[in-house]
Amino acid sequence: MHATRSNIFCLLFIQIDIYSGALFIQQALGWNIYVSIIALLGITALCTVTGGLAAVMLTDTLQFFIMICGATAVMILSLKEVGGYENLKIEYMKAIPNETLNSPNSTCGYPREDAWQMLRDPWNSDIPWIGFLLGKTPASIWYWCADQMMVQRVLAAKSLSHAQGGCLFASYIKLLPLFIMVIPGMVSRVLYTDEVACASAETCMEICGSSTGCSNIAYPKLVLGLLPAGFRGIMLAVMLAALMSDLTSIFNSTSTLFTIDIWKVFRIRCFKKEPSIRELMIVGRFIVIVMVVISVLLIPVLKDMQSGQIFFYLQEIGSYLAPPIAAVYLVAVLWPRGNEKGAFWSLMAGFVTGIIRMILDWTWRSPPCWGEDHRPAITAKVHYMYFALILFVVTVLVNIIVSLLTEPPEQFQVIRTTYWTRYSTVKRPDDGEPPPYEEDGIELENTESLSNGAVVEIRKEVSCCKKGYNWFCGFDDSVKGRLENQKYEDRLKKINTLKQDKRAKIFLNINLVVILGVATFCYIFFSV
Repeated sequence: MHATRSNIFCLLFIQIDIYSGALFIQQALGWNIYVSIIALLGITALCTVTGGLAAVMLTDTLQFFIMICGATAVMILSLKEVGGYENLKIEYMKAIPNETLNSPNSTCGYPREDAWQMLRDPWNSDIPWIGFLLGKTPASIWYWCADQMMVQRVLAAKSLSHAQGGCLFASYIKLLPLFIMVIPGMVSRVLYTDEVACASAETCMEICGSSTGCSNIAYPKLVLGLLPAGFRGIMLAVMLAALMSDLTSIFNSTSTLFTIDIWKVFRIRCFKKEPSIRELMIVGRFIVIVMVVISVLLIPVLKDMQSGQIFFYLQEIGSYLAPPIAAVYLVAVLWPRGNEKGAFWSLMAGFVTGIIRMILDWTWRSPPCWGEDHRPAITAKVHYMYFALILFVVTVLVNIIVSLLTEPPEQFQVIRTTYWTRYSTVKRPDDGEPPPYEEDGIELENTESLSNGAVVEIRKEVSCCKKGYNWFCGFDDSVKGRLENQKYEDRLKKINTLKQDKRAKIFLNINLVVILGVATFCYIFFSV
């Protein structure tokens, strides 16, 4: 159930990233949106298919530095263009398109009065502060604690301290988008008011190809209009690096989730045979292609949702699908009485409820300023952030009720699997020795031991096409490849512990307090 929900998440995130990247290419090069999509997908797929997780993590690390440096430069240049931050606050409230000024009766195109407030009115705003703090918290718990992309990278760390340090470092970096993305976006509205803040369906359609709004082009418009020619090329690379980084991560996660949690189980249950590594690799590549095709077909839906604003669309989707995962995760970690049936049926209840709301929103879409609102009350009156809070509470209640009405888990099953028992030293019956390393049905080359103890590999004839395929996909079934895999398995056994160096733990806790303090200060500073 969790794998299915996660794959739906990946599908929607692929759609958002593809559209964002294609939009930037379209603005920069003037290409058709779907030609831009094909170009972006081709480059991204090449990185993912040929290298797997290792390539994804290495490219992510390199692209991180490119993105931060490039975006910081754009922020500095854009603030300089409008006369600094204080002047931006004044000019932004004056950024009204000529179309609105020439139509005295029009109420569209005006900046929001609470544009400079982070925590906004709880009932009549686009981001109500109560819903934001309570409704988005479950989505954050899901993203940081249970999202496959995050968990996959944390499990690749050398130790628990490295994993926690990586998360804290990411938290510091998460503070930067407010300054290097949001503020330049506001500068873009000041400099290109008529385009970014278009005030009618006809005008918006002419400018950006969307009849619901053109705020999505704010950052590309700023980069292409403000920067000199050479710098524009660098920033195009920066933006594509950011989107490719996200896409490669999602592609890799989608492949892993489907092959391990769905396809492998399906093959064992239906065919009584475990799939080979080569088969899993092929299926993983194929499912990525399927997900990409579906995502491209759904792009027209994205263009019309939430007045065409990608950010709000992303928050909306997270509010429908993330809370049940966060609820099940928290109950499992904090309540030893919770069991498998409670987790399953609460996920089912949350999944169905969230999908129903998502379908309603896709059917009756949020209108732009100039449109009439024909949505039913459940979507028009209940903000999606408040819906996320309701969905979280419902999932927790279903989990608790079903768990109490069914058999509790065996005592040994909660050893080292909950917060309260994480340091337990009691031996579990299922600890045992790990199964011997098997080749999972792969056709491996024979080996022969010589009298001096050396192992000689007797290689079978492999066609050139198969060699090329194996090289392209990073598949190594030689003795050397098997030994590398065995070393990896041995390393996993060594790092499977929660023990930490005391100095490292103190350092990590100090940074945790600092990041919480900085985040709280930002909320207060940008809200009063």
